[in-house]
Amino acid sequence: MNTDEDALICDLAETYGIYNYRQLPADRVAVFCYGLRDDSRIKMAMADMRYTLDTLLSAGILDRLSILVWQKTEDAQQNRNKPVSLTDILTGNAEESVGLSFASGEEFEKERNRILKGVEADGD
Repeated sequence: MNTDEDALICDLAETYGIYNYRQLPADRVAVFCYGLRDDSRIKMAMADMRYTLDTLLSAGILDRLSILVWQKTEDAQQNRNKPVSLTDILTGNAEESVGLSFASGEEFEKERNRILKGVEADGD
């Protein structure tokens, strides 16, 4: 109840039609809570899960399929444009990519030279 009382109230109302659990004995409420499905709001909150196991499994299947399809392309032969892992995005394990863009070739060259000068200074 301390984790998320609103989630508990919603789950009990949805599953059992209990709208005021405080009217029931605590041991009866505990039994009802134990009987909630694993993807109920309160159980997911207590397990600190944002997505159901089915969602994560589906994302994993999509990731594997994307890799299999990508491996048959020219991009894969040159290790370019690898598909992003949806599972990593959902679980927060995705690597942050640096989103640099340039309006002209001159801007690119300036930034490149600046970076290379920084690397040379570190190597001295």
